[in-house]
Amino acid sequence: MRLRLVMVAFSLTTLGLAAFAHSGATGVMKERMDAMGEMGDAMKRLTPMMRGQTAYDPDVVRNAADTMIGHAGTQMTELFPEDSNGAPSEALDAIWEDWEEFAALAEALRTSAEGMKLAADNGLAGPGDMPGGGMMGTDKGMMGTGQNMMGGGQGMMGGTPGQMMTTDMLAEMPVNAGFMAVTQTCSACHQKFRAEEN
Repeated sequence: MRLRLVMVAFSLTTLGLAAFAHSGATGVMKERMDAMGEMGDAMKRLTPMMRGQTAYDPDVVRNAADTMIGHAGTQMTELFPEDSNGAPSEALDAIWEDWEEFAALAEALRTSAEGMKLAADNGLAGPGDMPGGGMMGTDKGMMGTGQNMMGGGQGMMGGTPGQMMTTDMLAEMPVNAGFMAVTQTCSACHQKFRAEEN
């Protein structure tokens, strides 16, 4: 249930409000808002597939992952030069105050998206294929017992970037794992570094 709420909140926040946020944006601010919008569109295509509401298509997964990869890591951090916040940007000063964590999350997004792309041919996990009864099928989350992807209720990052899943680890798992890693990374970044909508 918690994952579903995170995915719905992420989709609504990223997609439903993007057009409003873009009004008046220019230069690097507009570039990053456009990049976030493209990633939101990619998530919008993936979410119903991951929920089993639409047919699974590994090409759609790979294309969406390519969108994420193209906007992650240094491509993302380069879109946040100092003094590029303020209206209409939703970027918080915390980005520049804790640049190391922001950059680690941008790199974690790349790692997660690359893992999801490599796992595209693995398909979705069935209800009994993943601990806790599957990623989407229960309230237990991917690792079961109310924990997030890395356990302990701390989410994918587990408190430090070094504890995240690697691309190679995600490549060996059902594609759900990479998708969840992407959503948790986006959520962690938005919670700390993005202003809430009024």
